[in-house]
Amino acid sequence: MVEKRYYATGKRKSAIARVYMKEGNGSLTINKRNFDDYFTRDSLRMLIEQPLEMVGKRGQFDFHINVRGGGISGQAGAVKHAISKALVEYSDELRPTLKKAGFLTRDARIKERKKYGQPGARKRFQFSKR
Repeated sequence: MVEKRYYATGKRKSAIARVYMKEGNGSLTINKRNFDDYFTRDSLRMLIEQPLEMVGKRGQFDFHINVRGGGISGQAGAVKHAISKALVEYSDELRPTLKKAGFLTRDARIKERKKYGQPGARKRFQFSKR
């Protein structure tokens, strides 16, 4: 029997996460490293596990995750988004719970580009009358 795998892509800032999910014992591998080694902050670990806690499926799936771009916080947000989308692909009944919590919405806030002739995106040079 072929084991069913579920795939989803999550994004946050400039980070992109690809998640491969299959039924298993709850192991998380990120970029071929252990989950606890890759995300050392407890707050980020908690953020990533939120979708699984919300639907009560913690420890029932194995995740193989590739994440690149952005910083550690953006990557954690991208992984959370991708896990939520993979859970919906697994079962449509989980969609209302995850949607209400806001886990299926892509957080599109990205860094604003710097404008030419100015020191930053919004900052302007100081006005001089003379």
